[in-house]
Amino acid sequence: MLKKYSFLTLLLALVLVIAACSSDNTNGDDKDDGGKDSGKKETVDLLMGTGSQGGTYFPLGAEMANVWNKNIESVNVTSTESGASVENLAKISNGEFDLGMTVNLPAYNALNGEGDFKGKKVENFAFIGHIYPEVLQIITRESTGVETIADLKGKRIAIGPPGSGTQTATKAVLAAYGINDGDYDAYQEGFGDAKSKLQDGTIDASFGLLGLPDAGIDELQASVGDVKFLEVKGDELKTVEESSGYTGYTIKAGSYEWLKEDADVVSAYAVLVANTDTVDDELAYQLAKVMLEKASENTHAQAAHMTKENALSGLGDLPLHPGAEKYYKEIGILD
Repeated sequence: MLKKYSFLTLLLALVLVIAACSSDNTNGDDKDDGGKDSGKKETVDLLMGTGSQGGTYFPLGAEMANVWNKNIESVNVTSTESGASVENLAKISNGEFDLGMTVNLPAYNALNGEGDFKGKKVENFAFIGHIYPEVLQIITRESTGVETIADLKGKRIAIGPPGSGTQTATKAVLAAYGINDGDYDAYQEGFGDAKSKLQDGTIDASFGLLGLPDAGIDELQASVGDVKFLEVKGDELKTVEESSGYTGYTIKAGSYEWLKEDADVVSAYAVLVANTDTVDDELAYQLAKVMLEKASENTHAQAAHMTKENALSGLGDLPLHPGAEKYYKEIGILD
């Protein structure tokens, strides 16, 4: 009888142990899952305005998005084609874009309500980082007979897409040479379309704020063999610098294998700005950090300019996003 009770007691104890273990495991599983779920960040979707296909912004922006998406947890950046600088800033202003690539000078205008933004300041954006130097590359073909910018009066000119930094810079340069709206046939083209029109003779010249060197210009030269640069120099250069903020820049011979002589033009900076209504400090910190520290993962040639030395080029009087500011202080390029 005693043996029977001992056996039942042992069996009951075993059942209780198994139940307790099962309960612990169940509770443990729930805790782990709950902890995992509660700690998992909700994915943040960001839309970034770039530029037109055929220009530098469009492919470079796609690469930037890829690098961010690979290196920042719970972030999904989508790059999209746009009219570039002015349009990107305008769409940040109305909440359509979270990020935008822009020439620094239109960004100054947006901040101050000048130029294309006269009477409509954009105040909900801030600087994240420098992208690359923008060089206004003005090209024609020997077959057009155009020798200087002054010769473009009455000609067919690709001046850049509406809302682009290219168009703003183009008009500043043409005005310095006494050529104003109505004095030429304007083609509001991205560089991809402009390149095709130069190739088939539909237009006489094209202006493009592009990275240096630009693959599209190389492709055009390979097709036609008579591409040449038009220069901005002398008093006209001074006028452009004073009226627009663009500065003189020399495209050195050899920048393109076929370029045998220096060409004097103007330049500014491409920068990344963020919508301060939708990009918080922590996210801005990560965007700036990854953009700089993972630039080697970006396969576009212009990513080589995303360096610690260049990181604040183009900032000027633009507001610096507090998140980006924190990062730049951490790496010692801001006090």
